[in-house]
Amino acid sequence: MKPRRKITPAIVVEGKYDKIRLESMVDAVILVTGGFRIYHNTDQLALIRYYAETTGIVILTDADAAGFQIRSYLKSTIRTGTIYHVYIPGIHGKEHRKRLPSAEGLLGVEGMDSDTLMLALERAGVFDAEPRRRGDITPVMLYECGLTGAPDCTARRAALLQAMHLPPHLSVKGLCEVLSTMTDAENLDALLAEYLPEEVQP
Repeated sequence: MKPRRKITPAIVVEGKYDKIRLESMVDAVILVTGGFRIYHNTDQLALIRYYAETTGIVILTDADAAGFQIRSYLKSTIRTGTIYHVYIPGIHGKEHRKRLPSAEGLLGVEGMDSDTLMLALERAGVFDAEPRRRGDITPVMLYECGLTGAPDCTARRAALLQAMHLPPHLSVKGLCEVLSTMTDAENLDALLAEYLPEEVQP
């Protein structure tokens, strides 16, 4: 078994099985939202805010609509501190412990393999000793790269999300957040060329 890697920011996940999955891989404080119960759990929300302001937090929710809704709620209610947004890909499947797949048929955090989870965490910079300097990727830059507002931009964006192992319905703003942890305006074209197949490049 590989040694667990230390993560300074606290990790926020949806459920206890997500927490169990991550505990086998990383040494970190892991907080559970209890799904939508976080909307009414003022004590847990206060704890998440505390960690955001001290160590920073990693928001790691499922790739389905519910996961995005919980992520959006946390982002809107945590106004100070450091937030790392970590996304998992939208992979169809069912966790072993469940009798039926989720409503959208996507694997959650608990169902992700270790390599995929580690890649998602590394890409967001959560293992860095100091918070990573963020780039300045904007929707305008994505437009200039043909990823919005252009013929076939939806197909190009979908291909990019798939190649980067990101959720298929990640918003343009969310994509900018991810790219900003990986590159800057000067090197954006080179990064996109690395991930986008030639046939879908503008």
